[in-house]
Amino acid sequence: MEALPRELALRIALASRVLPGIDIPKLLEIVHNRVGSPLDDEKLKSITVTNLKTGIGSLDGEEDGEDIGIGLANIKLAVRYLWGDEAEDEDLPEIIPYCDGDMPDSIRVAIGSNNGALVNGHFGSCIRFLVYQLSEHDARLVDIRSTLEADSSDDRNLFRANLIKDCHVLFVQSIGGPAAAKVIRADIYPIKIPDVIEATEQLKAFQKVFAAPPPWFAKALGRSAEERVRFVHDEAADTLFEKER
Repeated sequence: MEALPRELALRIALASRVLPGIDIPKLLEIVHNRVGSPLDDEKLKSITVTNLKTGIGSLDGEEDGEDIGIGLANIKLAVRYLWGDEAEDEDLPEIIPYCDGDMPDSIRVAIGSNNGALVNGHFGSCIRFLVYQLSEHDARLVDIRSTLEADSSDDRNLFRANLIKDCHVLFVQSIGGPAAAKVIRADIYPIKIPDVIEATEQLKAFQKVFAAPPPWFAKALGRSAEERVRFVHDEAADTLFEKER
């Protein structure tokens, strides 16, 4: 199989990320079967949702592509990446300027995402991180960080962890044990959200934690050690009170 130019290889890699169970070699096989060889920009842009869906289905004998276990939204997104449209995601939210100190008592949150403002990315394969500054009553998107360069790194999980090392919390659909260890070592608290949800909805639900922050959260907010210890004692007392009732 011919060596691909870096730009085309990245497009294949991006598309593979949003197709569960379809790794890069499998996707290359499908694309070659659909448009022929050698691959070039014109051939990748000739891929359609229908023939990609059919090609995926043919791997398991589902020639009509009706029962391939991959959502249509993911297939459409994969086609856009094959076309080279990664930078043209019209559903991306707007970044709002932020300066340190703009939001007192706030933390920074990263969200693994593949399109729009959704929590729908796995840590090791998400296309980007949406980075929010979050306080008890406000949420502001302050950055969008592409993970494309992670693919050329010797340690992709470490590269991704370093990409969001200024964050305190990470929301992803899933994350493996070794990757989670790297994230935790970077002082980032990973939280798995299996179901796809709007980023703003997840952040709104998480804002309730500000009212009674656990010790790790209080530390992220810059609370003193005395305040954090007091919270632990109060929490223990409340738990005991509930048991006695």
